[in-house]
Amino acid sequence: QVQLVESGGGLVQPGGSLRLSCAASGFTFSRSVMNWYRQAPGQERELVANISSVGGMTNYAASVKGRFTISRDNAKNTMYLQMNSLTPQDTAMYYCKANPPYDLRGYWGQGTQVAVSS
Repeated sequence: QVQLVESGGGLVQPGGSLRLSCAASGFTFSRSVMNWYRQAPGQERELVANISSVGGMTNYAASVKGRFTISRDNAKNTMYLQMNSLTPQDTAMYYCKANPPYDLRGYWGQGTQVAVSS
């Protein structure tokens, strides 16, 4: 059974930091491209960052480049998103998504809420 469980969200003041985690099970994590998406109220879900299965190649949305860092630990089947210099515009539900090579649909987690407010 595929599971993606996000954690680490919460309320933080502007300029603060959070580290999100996505724990994966039930599929071949090490062969999967892993993604972080976010969705703010009334807005479409957008890709924040992704990381290749091997080699650690990363891509970031322009809005988070230089502030967020995506990483993964294939030994722990876990992906991370280090978020620094947070602004209210980063407030959203953050989701992890797995794209294994054998399932084009991919798998989604349930999300973790991030709120940036003073």
